Amino acid sequence: MINRRELLLLTCGAVTGPRALHAQQKPVPVISFLGPASPGPFAPFAAAFLQGLSEAGYVEGQNVTIEYRWAEGHYDWLPALAADLVGYKVEVIVADGGAAALAAKTATSTIPIVFFAGDPVGRGLVTSLARPGGNLTGLSIITNELMPKRLELLSELVPQARAVAMLVNPNSPSNESRIRDVQEAARAKGVLLRILTAGTEGEFDAAFISLVQLQAGTLLFGTDPFSFSRREQLVALAARHGVPAMYEAREYAVAGGLISYGTSFAATWRRVGIYVGKILNGAKPADLPVEQPTRFELVVNLKTAEAMGLKVPPSILARADEVIE
Repeated sequence: MINRRELLLLTCGAVTGPRALHAQQKPVPVISFLGPASPGPFAPFAAAFLQGLSEAGYVEGQNVTIEYRWAEGHYDWLPALAADLVGYKVEVIVADGGAAALAAKTATSTIPIVFFAGDPVGRGLVTSLARPGGNLTGLSIITNELMPKRLELLSELVPQARAVAMLVNPNSPSNESRIRDVQEAARAKGVLLRILTAGTEGEFDAAFISLVQLQAGTLLFGTDPFSFSRREQLVALAARHGVPAMYEAREYAVAGGLISYGTSFAATWRRVGIYVGKILNGAKPADLPVEQPTRFELVVNLKTAEAMGLKVPPSILARADEVIE
């Protein structure tokens, strides 16, 4: 027999127990994504990021919410967008590129920031790769360091070209060091380097017209998130003007570009997702070393080479990780 007091305790427990349990449940964390370009071209890497996040135990719409902000190529929008995200009191800010990471760093010194960027030490994002310190960590994609290698491959592919043009986005904060590195490599090879600038979609056509007028035999693309987001337009312009061009990632070659050399962006974005998951699980950015890629992809589009009347040297084909026919 259950007496009146025991029945009252059981009844109260049945009513208050689930409520107390619900009150103790943690709210769904909110993370944010700050990108300088547009969402459409970024879709494959968003999928890779979400894959890494799920491997760490977080699925968008289930146990994590993501706030996205896109600058659509307007780098001067980034500080305001970063400040807006800080106002949301998000758990983590994910920054695509050095400019986005710097904007986020300026906006907050407490919210963890995970970046996808080149030369994070040189750009002042972290004090060192092994011990980043502060509230930032992430993945270094090694962009500027690969530019001389890209020039070398392009010269090997088109040895008769005595002048090479490099297209850069004037809004990118890392242009100075990038241009300096390529100029040194060009001088060592006895090649004349011409610098072209295009910071908006409408300026790409004019840049290619200037390239033809300068009689540059080849084109080297500077690494930039906005240019990358317009890769199909840029590949089409290179084909229209018959200019052999070297790109930073395989996605250009897949879109019809001649040759690319660089980090796997998809693999790196997956690691960014894993890093964000680690932070959501309690890790501190200062304790997570900045990762660097250990493998780089050389991709050659033979169909494009044939259309341009180029014969790809066996030395390049032998080193290629992927050949598109």
